[in-house]
Amino acid sequence: MHRRLAALLLAALVGAAACSPASRPEPVAGPMVRATVADGLAVPWGVAVLPGGDLLVSERDTARIVRVAATGGTTTEAGTVPGVTAGGEGGLLGLALSPSFADDHLVYAYFSTAEDNRIVRFPYDPDRPTGSRLGALSVLLSGIPRGPRHNGGRIAFGPDGLLYAGTGDSSDSEIAQDKGSLGGKILRLTADGAPAPGNPFPGSPVYSYGHRNVQGLAWDGEGRLWACEFGADTWDELNLIRPGGNFGWPVVEGIGDRAGYIDPVAQWKPAEASPSGLAFAGGALWMAALRGARLWRVPVEGDHLGGSPQSYLDSAYGRLRTVVTDRDGTLLLATGNTDGRGEPRPGDDRILRLGLPAS
Repeated sequence: MHRRLAALLLAALVGAAACSPASRPEPVAGPMVRATVADGLAVPWGVAVLPGGDLLVSERDTARIVRVAATGGTTTEAGTVPGVTAGGEGGLLGLALSPSFADDHLVYAYFSTAEDNRIVRFPYDPDRPTGSRLGALSVLLSGIPRGPRHNGGRIAFGPDGLLYAGTGDSSDSEIAQDKGSLGGKILRLTADGAPAPGNPFPGSPVYSYGHRNVQGLAWDGEGRLWACEFGADTWDELNLIRPGGNFGWPVVEGIGDRAGYIDPVAQWKPAEASPSGLAFAGGALWMAALRGARLWRVPVEGDHLGGSPQSYLDSAYGRLRTVVTDRDGTLLLATGNTDGRGEPRPGDDRILRLGLPAS
């Protein structure tokens, strides 16, 4: 009960509108936009940092992967991923590099076809001609439910070297509670796409369930997995993921304090969040908000909040889709104004580099 009361009090502080000026916490110095790394991108979604500092960026609707030069921001087309069917919230979504990329040059992608969502991999060869640098595609996992909305799509390799994927309920909320479905889950796979050894449900890739639409995955400095997801009309969530945990959807949305369901560590009204990207840097989680059009800093200590979440860049760059940590500790932030729901500005969409304040 004490934990629930504390969580409710912190949730009340999340939105500025909920706080009087006298009651607002002392602001923490925010990130500074150092540079525009690239602009003119079409619905950028996944961002992966290559060993030399250049970026690979997926475009949801064109199914292209473009390479962005770390210096100068020049973009060149690496290639188009075959089999992608864009539409609604589906298309070419998350990207991840193999943990052994320097040796195997393998890129992983999550994308929508006409029938499902799937996870694939392919070699990337920068020495081949522009537009044809992607090698033959191998399907690692298919059959993830696909819908016009709620396709999930974020993939990332964890500290354990295993591949994690956030999926959505494809607007069929009941499948989130069905452990036999791949929708509304966080999945944990080997690099070859098999269910990872030690998964909570033997022979299954399902790692946690009861999710509505997971699009943010990040590990803190102690290796704990955090995930953010879209709520419906009431609460968006930040969750600390536990193997085999049931995170409530559609039975519970937000903090419900109900036996058998894991409550989020923090929650937001969708107008302030609609979270997509998630990264960890400087002792805090950084959460990119689409509808909320802001970047949230969420300090964490162990398995709980280390202070009140605070927002930055409010409406300064519109919808924010993806945030990743670069090798030097700066943040890379991709906007999402060309996705059909935003109001594009000259130069959209873009990737920004953000410096964090010195601790």
